Amino acid sequence: MHEYASDPEVVCHMDWGPNTEKEAGDFIRRAMASYREKPRRDYQFAVILKEKDRLIGSCGLQVSNPDHEEAWIGYCFNRHFWGKGYGTEAARRLVAFGFDELKLHRIFATCDPQNKGSVRVLEKAGMRREGLLHEHKRVKGRWRDSFLYAILDDEWKTEKAKRLE
Repeated sequence: MHEYASDPEVVCHMDWGPNTEKEAGDFIRRAMASYREKPRRDYQFAVILKEKDRLIGSCGLQVSNPDHEEAWIGYCFNRHFWGKGYGTEAARRLVAFGFDELKLHRIFATCDPQNKGSVRVLEKAGMRREGLLHEHKRVKGRWRDSFLYAILDDEWKTEKAKRLE
């Protein structure tokens, strides 16, 4: 994980990083601790390329508002695996997990408008752009806008039914 979490090109659109080995280890420890939380609100997953048994990224779903059955998703991949569909597959699986397993109503994500790859991932995952959040985050010393994407459970069910036709 440290290989991609410490890569300035990988984290240039993130609000964290580049990470030290200690910071990567701290993240892993926090992710492991979340498995024991009751009720669980944080789900972090390693993305492994099966044929090479290699960690190529991570993704997660955070239940941000249990009362409103809402969560957000995020992902980060080693840049050597960008543009191969792994981000889209991870985002789709997170959305499916949120709706099918956790019975959520709404799942959202934000991304830097300059991050064209992430924009494509979210759109291919079936999410729609809801808007632009102006100067939404202070990232690495500057204010940054964010696109807001979301999908509702009924939209997911409709899209899932279309794929099965």
